[in-house]
Amino acid sequence: MALHLRGTVLPSGIPRDLWILGDRITFDRPSAEADTVADGGYLLPGLVDVHTHPGSPSEDEPAFDPDVFVEQIAAHRDAGTTALRFPGLLGEIPDGLRDAADAPRMITAGRWLAWAGLSKSADFHTVTDDLVTAAVAEAKAHDGWCKLMGDWDFEAAPVPYDILRAVTDAVHAAGGRVAAHCQSAQGVLNAARAGVDSIEHGMGMPEECVELMAAHGAVYVPTLTAFARSAPRIKDNPRGRLWHAGHRIMIQRVREAHDAGVTVLAGTDSTPFGNVATEVEHLIAAGLPADVAVGAASWAAREFLGLPGLVEGGLADVTVYDVDPRREPGVLRHPRRIVLRGRVVR
Repeated sequence: MALHLRGTVLPSGIPRDLWILGDRITFDRPSAEADTVADGGYLLPGLVDVHTHPGSPSEDEPAFDPDVFVEQIAAHRDAGTTALRFPGLLGEIPDGLRDAADAPRMITAGRWLAWAGLSKSADFHTVTDDLVTAAVAEAKAHDGWCKLMGDWDFEAAPVPYDILRAVTDAVHAAGGRVAAHCQSAQGVLNAARAGVDSIEHGMGMPEECVELMAAHGAVYVPTLTAFARSAPRIKDNPRGRLWHAGHRIMIQRVREAHDAGVTVLAGTDSTPFGNVATEVEHLIAAGLPADVAVGAASWAAREFLGLPGLVEGGLADVTVYDVDPRREPGVLRHPRRIVLRGRVVR
């Protein structure tokens, strides 16, 4: 049986009827009988968290537990988050889960790749001298994405520009895209100059990076939720002054990036899972217009990841809200209805 929804479709803001046939959306009334599952309210393309790392039982001891992974992606789904990008996973997605009818759509970049010359690494990084070969292999094996550590210790030397450029050129030649973790000013600058596709975090981002990102078509994923959670803990750290200065600059760059035409996207990089609404609120506090911040966790994120929204033939991921989330972003925490892969999951 087809599903029928009526409401104001976002981002267009036009009241419409739409029908779901299988995993696709149509605006043409089907001949088959349809079950009305939403009548009124606001229809939003399913939420997206573009930076999340489910599967670890503890933030303090990185590890991968398949059962925990299942629980945490279910928390995303139950909050209306119907698509996830994993820029670094500690293990493999359990067999059959990617295509499960009630599982969010998943895009992975494989493991974290760290150049052997970085001053510090961690057990969960794949450390290699041949970063180019490793990055191309990860991108080919994992939805076209690879994840690089552009730096690690934000006070020490990052990955050199020429290495990042060689990696980026090779991955692009193979048809892939590069996400770069950057937590130092020089690390962000090297990644932006190299033309990576997404800059994750961007602490202490130099002003010139904004125009570089705009020129290369890179997106900015600041993960403000994670940094806001860390701020109290870093307060008394001996390096806290530098950390907080970089954090303030990162927040400032959010609005500057938007004004320069850079797409800013919502990623939490943080517990609890299913909390992308908090990232939207942080983006608004940083100066993004509310509609842009909501789009950063919905239609803009889906477009960047190649997931069609509420358009003819689009994927059947819909969240329904009683009020317009562009005017009351807090309502993102309270979806009235969640449709995922053409099935009502709430």
